[in-house]
Amino acid sequence: MASKKPARAGKIAARAEPVEAPAVKKPAGRHLTGKPAGEVRIIGGQWKRSKLPVADKPGLRPTPDRVRETLFNWLGQDLTGWSCVDAFAGTGALGFEAASRGAKAVSLVEQDTALVAQLRKIKEQLQAAAVQVQRGDGIAALKAWPPASADLVFLDPPFDAQLFEPALQAAALALAPGGYIYLEAPSAWSAEQLAPLGLIPYRHLKAGAVHAHLLQRN
Repeated sequence: MASKKPARAGKIAARAEPVEAPAVKKPAGRHLTGKPAGEVRIIGGQWKRSKLPVADKPGLRPTPDRVRETLFNWLGQDLTGWSCVDAFAGTGALGFEAASRGAKAVSLVEQDTALVAQLRKIKEQLQAAAVQVQRGDGIAALKAWPPASADLVFLDPPFDAQLFEPALQAAALALAPGGYIYLEAPSAWSAEQLAPLGLIPYRHLKAGAVHAHLLQRN
């Protein structure tokens, strides 16, 4: 796949100080009951205001609207031509948001069978031709990804699963020059922690107990 065009980086403003966002509840656990727990909405692009169901699954943590809005402001709103991977897709809120904003290819990777079925149903309802849904392990999918080809990688793993470092390592290898990794974690990742992974912090916000990061290759 083609590398990022130099003009794309210009869509993002100069580095800003961390922004406080409203508190976000982050339940623990991974058990799926099958009952709807609510919904989130796509906030921009061709499917703006479309609803995505959120299953009653402790540990299923859809990125809230306010944080997604900030993230896509950082990214410049228009993702036309981008190749994206959502390695822990869950509700698919991040991946479908990227596709709604013009991404040419979005891969949603999810292990849970019921969530995979839900993602495929949403894909059909939206007629999201750019979206591919894959059942499997997110880190394994990133390791198998063509090196240096992904413009944007979303990482929002279970907070209690100790997957952050291996996920970041795999994502860094998949990332195209000039590309971005979006990371949600229970604590902030410093420049010192990221340096051995070949990454640098670009943006950060704290939403309650959750830290959202936008990272780049060093």
